[in-house]
Amino acid sequence: MATSVLLPRAGMGVTEATITNWFKGVGDRVEQGEPIAEMETAKSTLDIEAPITGVLASIVVEVGEMVEVDVEIATIEEA
Repeated sequence: MATSVLLPRAGMGVTEATITNWFKGVGDRVEQGEPIAEMETAKSTLDIEAPITGVLASIVVEVGEMVEVDVEIATIEEA
């Protein structure tokens, strides 16, 4: 079963962010809490952590794309 990775809220008033880097690629194993991507808001740069342990199944939002918070950016298959 795939679990969605959502763009997290980065603070009050932050409604969108840009994906600046993927630390993992499709097919890579990830551990819960491990940084898998980096996002940049108007005020800061933050890591996005894996919500579960598994395998990165898909990347929905590519580097350089701006996306709103709570939107799916990737999926992880439980392993």
